[in-house]
Amino acid sequence: MFSGIIFDVEGTLVDSVPQNLQSLQEALERFDHEVPYGTLQLYSGLDGDQTLQLLLPAAEEPERKEILKAQGAIYEEKYLQGVRPFDGVRDVFAFLVNRGGRIALATDCKGPALKRYLSLLKVDDLISATACGDDVEHGKPDPRLVGMALRKLALPASQTVMIGDTPYDAEAGLEAGTAAACVLTGGFTTEALVEAGCFAVADDLRALLPSLECGGPDAIKTARTSKAPTALQRRSV
Repeated sequence: MFSGIIFDVEGTLVDSVPQNLQSLQEALERFDHEVPYGTLQLYSGLDGDQTLQLLLPAAEEPERKEILKAQGAIYEEKYLQGVRPFDGVRDVFAFLVNRGGRIALATDCKGPALKRYLSLLKVDDLISATACGDDVEHGKPDPRLVGMALRKLALPASQTVMIGDTPYDAEAGLEAGTAAACVLTGGFTTEALVEAGCFAVADDLRALLPSLECGGPDAIKTARTSKAPTALQRRSV
């Protein structure tokens, strides 16, 4: 089994993807940008500014910042209180810790949203480290967030797995040197997650446990080669 298990939060531990996408769509509409929900889904989990650069190539940095600021406000005011944790998160964490694993969170979210999620999950006693949006400038698939979690865990990447719900979680983990696995709770297909380099994909965290028990350093060998296009590159062409 892996010594370190790093979890994404939004879409992986808490059911927040629809709310995040809806708040982004509403923020874009405030700035007279109409983007279909299905298009936004393709970029779920991607760094916010990168998402806007791809969706709105003509938008300058000040406008992008204002859109993201509006999205955050809409989410906190309208949607955050309705977010719920996925079933079984504490059971899964306890299972991993009881078998010697150390758990970290690596999430782009921060502030009131992260505080709310942690209050819902009730797993503080099982978490060894947290790396969040306050710790790094760029979100996933930039690997520095996962790298920060690794440093806080004080474990080598070769003994660690990154678990998320998007191709960008997987790519961030792989770039940081970990293995990658994903759950299907974020709206992406098994094919997309496997193409991103996941050695295992499951419906939910409970269903992923057998793969985590069997996995370890050898799982990193299943990662895609550096020549393969990333999910972001595929969506940029």
